[in-house]
Amino acid sequence: MNPSNNQFCRRTRREFLWESGGGFGAAALTGMLGDNFFANQARAVDGTPLVNPMAAKKAISDSKAKAVIFLFMYGGPSQVDTFDYKPNLYPLDGKSIQVKTFGRGGHRNQGRVVGPKWAFKPKGQCGKMISDLFPNLGTCADDIAFIHSMYAESPIHGSAMLMMNSGRVLSGHPALGSWVTYGLGSENQNLPGFVVMLDPTGGPISGPKNWASGYMPAAYQGTVIKADKHPILHLQPPKDLTESAQRRLLDSLNQRNQAHMATRADNSELAARIASYELAFQMQTHAPEVVDFSKESKKTLDEYGVNEKRTADFGRKCLLARRLVERGVRFIQLYSGGAHNDDNWDAHSDIVSNHTKHAGNTDQPIAALLRDLKQRGMLDSTIVVWGGEFGRQPTAEYAQGTGRDHNAYGFTMWMAGGGIKGGISVGETDELGGAAVKDRFHVKNLHATILNRMGLDPNRLSYFYGGLDQKLVGVEPVEPIHQVMA
Repeated sequence: MNPSNNQFCRRTRREFLWESGGGFGAAALTGMLGDNFFANQARAVDGTPLVNPMAAKKAISDSKAKAVIFLFMYGGPSQVDTFDYKPNLYPLDGKSIQVKTFGRGGHRNQGRVVGPKWAFKPKGQCGKMISDLFPNLGTCADDIAFIHSMYAESPIHGSAMLMMNSGRVLSGHPALGSWVTYGLGSENQNLPGFVVMLDPTGGPISGPKNWASGYMPAAYQGTVIKADKHPILHLQPPKDLTESAQRRLLDSLNQRNQAHMATRADNSELAARIASYELAFQMQTHAPEVVDFSKESKKTLDEYGVNEKRTADFGRKCLLARRLVERGVRFIQLYSGGAHNDDNWDAHSDIVSNHTKHAGNTDQPIAALLRDLKQRGMLDSTIVVWGGEFGRQPTAEYAQGTGRDHNAYGFTMWMAGGGIKGGISVGETDELGGAAVKDRFHVKNLHATILNRMGLDPNRLSYFYGGLDQKLVGVEPVEPIHQVMA
């Protein structure tokens, strides 16, 4: 078939812009219109004023929390080796017992117990039992609420990641960060409202689906940044488009807007192009300042472990997260672990080697982040969340070794700051730490808690799509975890 005769191949400028509206250009356009375009009273064809979707919005209820930092331990950390103390597991090490498990190896009715490989000690005034894996984080126990009875549907990385990030096991739905920025906007129009920082080994399975905006406008999707001198990917303008050239283009557009309506067909393509460059220019100007740590004290850098090889990467991310919160960024997600196998917390063969590596990379930076936020008076307005897509089984996956399979029946996550009680533990798993048995909380309850503490009603925050009022927590009402709420 001749493409020129194919009706699906012919596109007008308007159709091209409409169909490409889901990409970075659209995010750039919406991000800058609030300061430049909309200031000139741009309107839709029907005369309705155009509104910047990322403009800051008031919460529907009083709330101290203004931002979220989600520390995502990709791969699934073992609850019984970290924060869920199970003394009865130690003497069972190596013994085969009757126990129901469900992981990537399917359903099993018995297994060889792998006892915890680290000692637990009481930490803080609350006396919380915490593994020796986290000597630094243990000092922050009185600021943390531990949730030991989390559960989810899927023990498979891809679907479990999507569940933890978007509340669904299927792709195509907005991420938690998208819902937060949709509900509250951003207090900084020069930086993304939803930021994602990945592990140097690569992104998690399912990739960008984990921070996508789904059926919402692209303005609400996560933007991947790096904690180095070029923080935002693919942001450099064309080599032949200098700063002065960008400004001349912007001046030209403003002059056109003064003489014509912004919605005229002969101006729309130019408007979209210049708008994209405007936000890119703003981000080029402001993003490098955010990652400039030269004004941070040596003490601060040392506390975050920025100058130590092992902790440098995650330390820079945690420090950058604090700086982004200071500048009004609404939702920041940091990934510990990427790619596959032992590049993340997915300890299928050797739990000691795997968790020693990843806990050692993150323990000091995370503790420094909590202390730094608290010292600056920012912890009360910042929710910090720690956890993976699921936990791990109390039994071995293979005939030999200390590896543990995936476990969505019961696992631990913790929260701190932003209207969350400190020094408490809620929920319980069974005596082996394999399944939640008391005050069980689904991933949706965690999402509802975050939205609630941000001043949003999880059962009313909706986006109309596909003939339904879509919600992060789904159709049925979901309660937040009241026990952790201050």
